[in-house]
Amino acid sequence: MQLKLTKRTVDGILAVECSGRIVLGEESSLLRDEMKKVVQEGAKRIVLNLGEVNYIDSSGLGTLVALQTSAQNAGATIKLANLTKRVGDLLQVTKLLTVFEVHNSEYEALEAFRRAA
Repeated sequence: MQLKLTKRTVDGILAVECSGRIVLGEESSLLRDEMKKVVQEGAKRIVLNLGEVNYIDSSGLGTLVALQTSAQNAGATIKLANLTKRVGDLLQVTKLLTVFEVHNSEYEALEAFRRAA
């Protein structure tokens, strides 16, 4: 299943719902290009809702890490939300949970941004 991105803004926070697979090729490129664009447009607080991501490969993991690094360099913050068991386990096994701020739901991630404001 191709990756679909649904963007919306909630209280000045960009929430991006990802649905499908984040894998080498078009999917990783789509995510990377869209996130680069929104950061260049000035988005500083971003929540990636991964609740509908059913598969992620090593390229997809690399894309998430690159997005995190690029966002930080641009003064933006990315929080991950609503990880599926499969994606959460993968981030844990690869020790990438230490790289990302992860929340159980999109609502919790949005609240974390609101509390910090």
